[in-house]
Amino acid sequence: MTTQQEDRPYTLACLELHGGNHAGDYTAELPGLAAWVSCRPLGAAGGGDLYYLSACSQCVIARVALADVAGHGEIVSAAAVRLRDALREHVDHWDQSMLIRRLNESILKGAPHSRFATAFLASFYRETGELLFTNAGHPPPLWYRAAAREWCFLADSTEHSKEIADLPLGMIAGTSYSQTAVQLAAGDLLLLYTDGICESADESGEQLGLDGLLSIARGLPVESAAAAGRGLLAAVERFRGSAPLDDDVTVVALERRGEAVS
Repeated sequence: MTTQQEDRPYTLACLELHGGNHAGDYTAELPGLAAWVSCRPLGAAGGGDLYYLSACSQCVIARVALADVAGHGEIVSAAAVRLRDALREHVDHWDQSMLIRRLNESILKGAPHSRFATAFLASFYRETGELLFTNAGHPPPLWYRAAAREWCFLADSTEHSKEIADLPLGMIAGTSYSQTAVQLAAGDLLLLYTDGICESADESGEQLGLDGLLSIARGLPVESAAAAGRGLLAAVERFRGSAPLDDDVTVVALERRGEAVS
């Protein structure tokens, strides 16, 4: 993937998979979602942060994957190929249980020297506004609930989880991962990020942490995914001050567009 800096949003076509681990800063349109992506690897050849956006064959399911891979160079490249292949195979499946099982068994267990450190997967169904997500040890995304005008973390313990008919939620065989569903309302925002954000340190060496991150979020602009994402990066840079950046930083901001919920 090459660096993108475009005024016009990149619109994903049906069955398209888009992303990678190279530098990028751009807006995108997914089924039912407006997105903004910033990927800032430390190295010119790309970093250990991986992200992918996809749209299903009918352009009703959008999926977002964000992973932090342990390793560099060929290790990350090989992991990116396996993640991309798994996402492509399951691009039409809203239920993520088979996808998580494949990632766990074929990548985490089958390739111990080329493994994911953490990963977050989310599938959004445009027709209903429902979001299904699985967190495999990744920092919890920030969720702005527009109706309540408040920020919180999106975690599998959220009080806002809901049941989905005919979907095998809960523990996935052979792993400690679970699937959780929530309802996104028009104007809701999600900020996905890698640990280069929450583990940023100031001049004294103190890390931002999740509490500091949530405090920052409460002052972010919320008129769009791009505004919130750019605001987050700017606030983290102010916190860091003159301290050098010592990790890759990736943010994927999402906004539920104002479509009718059936």
